Amino acid sequence: MNIVPIYAALLGILFFILSIRIIGLRRSLKIGIGDSGNSTIIRAMRVHSNFSEYVPLCLLLLGFVEFQGTFPIVLHILGSGLVLGRILHAYGVSQTQENFRFRVSGMALTFTCLITSCGILVFNFFTNQIL
Repeated sequence: MNIVPIYAALLGILFFILSIRIIGLRRSLKIGIGDSGNSTIIRAMRVHSNFSEYVPLCLLLLGFVEFQGTFPIVLHILGSGLVLGRILHAYGVSQTQENFRFRVSGMALTFTCLITSCGILVFNFFTNQIL
């Protein structure tokens, strides 16, 4: 595997940034556990949680797709779409005045990576072809 690891690294850096953001918010707001009903920390927690809910599965699927020998351009399109999607989602949800275009675009890119990877794997399984 030569391609997916760079996207895993980029997403790992983004996850680290999101984690540090929550730590900073907790310190500044003096909230050790939970959210105390604070909308800013609730949003930050949801960005972080949503990331941790989708990214591991997407990376696993991308790894399988790469392992099967899929064309590199397909992996780059899906990987960069996932990175961009996670950035857009994080930005959109983090805003006090949420701009749903960023949130929706981010989730659309994430879902595209997820379902396209699944589709490629199912196609390859049933056809013994490499897509």
